[in-house]
Parts: sequence; C-alpha cells; structure tokens
Amino acid sequence: MAGQCDGPDPPGFNLDVGTGMSGKPTEQMRADPRFPGVSIHESAYVDDPVRIGEGTRVWHFVHILKDSSIGRHCSIGQNVMIGPSVAIGDDCKIQNNVSLYAGVELEAGVFCGPSCVFTNVNNPRAEIERKSEFRKTLVRRGATIGANATIVCGHTLGEYSFIAAGAVVTQDVPAFALMAGVPARRIGWMSKAGVRLGADLVCPLDGSRYRETDDGRLEPL
Repeated sequence: MAGQCDGPDPPGFNLDVGTGMSGKPTEQMRADPRFPGVSIHESAYVDDPVRIGEGTRVWHFVHILKDSSIGRHCSIGQNVMIGPSVAIGDDCKIQNNVSLYAGVELEAGVFCGPSCVFTNVNNPRAEIERKSEFRKTLVRRGATIGANATIVCGHTLGEYSFIAAGAVVTQDVPAFALMAGVPARRIGWMSKAGVRLGADLVCPLDGSRYRETDDGRLEPL
C-alpha cells in the first residue's frame, strides 16, 4: 500500500569494511570523530554544526546541512538531503531520494518511503526569494509516508498516521488515519502496528483496541 520498500539494507551493505577480488574495500563506511558511534559513507557530506545520535547510519551521497539534528539509531538512505535546521527524532528510517527542507520536523519512529516529497513554500517562483515564508511541517511519532507521496507544507501528520504511496497531503492528518489519493482523504484507520483496522477497531496483529471519538478521531483504549 505504501510502497515503502521496508527491509534490510541492500546486498553488500554492512558496517564492516570488506574487500573484493581486487583487494580494495567494497564498503567505504567511515567513523567521524565528531559523531561517536555513527557510521557515515565516504561519499556523504556532513556540515558543521550538526548533531547525529549514536547508532545512526548515513549512506551514499547524503548531504546533511548545518544546524540539523538527527537522533539515535536512524537510517539515512542514499541521496538524501537534510537541512538546514531540520530536526529528526530517534529510530527514523528515511529511504532513498528524500529531501527534508528547512521547516520539516520528524518525531521519533517516522518512516519516509523512497522519493517521498516535502515542500516548504506554497507559491514558489524562481525569480522571487521566499525564505521568510517557509511553512512548518510536523510529522508526529510513528507515522509512515509511502513512496512518492507528497506532503504539502504547513500541515501536521498525526501519530501513527499512514500515507499511501503516491498520495498528496494538503491538510492536517489525524492520528492513525489511513490517507490515500490526490488530494489525500481518509479511507480508514491504521493500528500502531501498521495494520488496517476493520469495523471492530481491533488490530488483527497484536489485538490492540481503539475507539472513535465523537469528534471523529481515533484513540487507543
């Protein structure tokens, strides 16, 4: 549904430097004294000042711009651009080809699928600078954004919401909402475990229970 390609790192990607038949290293991960316990591919650029938490992996061709903060145990995929002044919580997974611009904040446990898009200005023009008009986008804890989805700036994605692949989000998203389409609309509810809920609002995976409130929200029991 999300087209998220969630799985292990690509074949041959590991934190140990191995050698191929030529005797040359096949995996060029490096330790940076600025970031103890962090693995950074040699092709990545990390500006100063930046904070990166222990256990995070930064893969090929990533650029992390100044004043950005990345939590612990995150995975930053190939060709990702972050910043400036972007905040990312612990345990986030950002897949290939995602750009997180100034104004974007990810809380802990957020999944960004391949090539999903964030904007930060509603009416850009090449000939007019609008850096003073950046709008904030907040992605709450545990949310999933599917491959090629677009998040129009100035909105909040609620906790454990689930944005389907290719959806275009143009409004705030309630917690646990399953959003799909262009523009995205709510087509159901998702459990914290990432499973679509039926009419009984019981997660078939872990048995957790939910209820709809009078104002149309979903909350765990």
